[in-house]
Amino acid sequence: MAVSMEQIKLLREKTNAGVLNCKNALNESNGDIDKAVDILRKKGMSVAAKKSTRTAKQGCVESYIHPGGKIGVLVEINCETDFVARNEHFKQLVKDIAMHIAATNPLYLKKEDVPEEVIDKEKEIFRALAKGKPEHILEKMLAGKINKFCQQVCLLEQAFVKDDKITIKDYVTSVIAKVGENILIKRFTCYHLGIVDK
Repeated sequence: MAVSMEQIKLLREKTNAGVLNCKNALNESNGDIDKAVDILRKKGMSVAAKKSTRTAKQGCVESYIHPGGKIGVLVEINCETDFVARNEHFKQLVKDIAMHIAATNPLYLKKEDVPEEVIDKEKEIFRALAKGKPEHILEKMLAGKINKFCQQVCLLEQAFVKDDKITIKDYVTSVIAKVGENILIKRFTCYHLGIVDK
């Protein structure tokens, strides 16, 4: 089946992938746009996996102050070179991440950062709510609840506020595929007027 320019254009708008990559993905998916998006994402993820071992010590610290001045964010995002730190895709990523943090107020960067006692407390609360369920069912439900909890409180697991079909991790991966360098969200802080962290 021949791939039309219209299909390539549509896929490019959805993914920002190159023309040739879009054409190849459409050929591979027999013209199915959604499957082509998945193919491009998977290829982007494999690119990201290859780059994830490389050192990222360049980048920038970005600030975001929400209109009204009651919420502020500082985020450090690293890449491998100063050249990429000045790249428009990287700059947009950094701005988007800072704005996303202001909107969602994540507590942790990734699942591994959530303290064991926090996970245990969530399990305890859910066990109390699910009293009377058989143990084997309860264990499966607990795994699902903890996963859902992490999607709410961990930045990389959260659905991106500007496109809830992807996570922040997916968004970072797509930019890694575009710029060809490892990118890491190093740390962030969110300030809310009048609220002091303990």
